[in-house]
Amino acid sequence: MTPRKINPYVKLALELGPIVLFFAGFRFLKDGTYQILGRDYSGFIVMTAIFVAVIVICTAILWRLTGHLSKMQMMTLVLVLVMGGLSVYLNDERFIKMKPTLLYLAFGSVLGVGLLRGQSYLKLVMEEALPLQPEGWMILTRRLCTFFFGLAIANEVIWRFFSTEIWVDFKTFGLTAALFLFFMAQSKVIERYSVEAEKE
Repeated sequence: MTPRKINPYVKLALELGPIVLFFAGFRFLKDGTYQILGRDYSGFIVMTAIFVAVIVICTAILWRLTGHLSKMQMMTLVLVLVMGGLSVYLNDERFIKMKPTLLYLAFGSVLGVGLLRGQSYLKLVMEEALPLQPEGWMILTRRLCTFFFGLAIANEVIWRFFSTEIWVDFKTFGLTAALFLFFMAQSKVIERYSVEAEKE
């Protein structure tokens, strides 16, 4: 089934909205303890429960509007449901904090398996948006694979050795900025190995 196109701002709001809501809600609730059904929860756990519910709703709306969910979106949803659900059920914030580690390890491993087979799985996902020569795809895939493993390590260091507040800032802004800067830094590779450059 061919995905239906939607307004890019709507798509961006549905994808980033849950993260922004989690950050804002945590700032508001972080210092409190809240009793729900006779059990005490920190503001972080309360916002984790809200985050899980909101990301399910936003993903459902995205699927309804486009008729399609990418493998990345599906993997993110499953990890949020599992790790976020465990955090809420066990009242233990460590599980949701490990979610980015598992996500980036999964992405890096998938790309790594492709590289071992002499293939760029990144090309399968992004070829329409970013037409590159085969050599360019392999270079970009190797770099992104290494980068994902680096993000996984960074997340582990931050949540294990720093405060929850610092981890929330890192998750909201640090990881997003790192991804943006990574792709900005690949502009020369993209320019050099673009299909248009090959034609010229």
